[in-house]
Amino acid sequence: MQKQSDLEKLSRLRGALRDALKELEKTLEVAFERSALVKGNVYELARKCGKPSCVCAEGQLHRSMVLSWSHQGKTRLMTIPPEKLDRVRANSEQYLRYRRGRARVTEIHQEILKLLDQIEKLRREKP
Repeated sequence: MQKQSDLEKLSRLRGALRDALKELEKTLEVAFERSALVKGNVYELARKCGKPSCVCAEGQLHRSMVLSWSHQGKTRLMTIPPEKLDRVRANSEQYLRYRRGRARVTEIHQEILKLLDQIEKLRREKP
């Protein structure tokens, strides 16, 4: 027969496990969304073109919106046409939410395993 304190601990652990499973389910919702994902960050790039007679040589830099991402250890840049900017930015933000959700799933998974180990320890009887 288990002690009352062990039964109370077991009840608390089961409640925590139930809460973790609910959080896992909520966190996984991002995986079921249908929107496209675009890896990278969208930002405005200001640069000089290099022509000595250009206005950028005097400080008025050329500006463009770019997507920056890492591929095989190198940073890549792609200019985004104005008509695609809103879509690419939204899909890039969606990618970030997806990756954050994925990271949180890993954390929750570790919490669940820890709770399951504690529950097993409390329930196990000596032979």
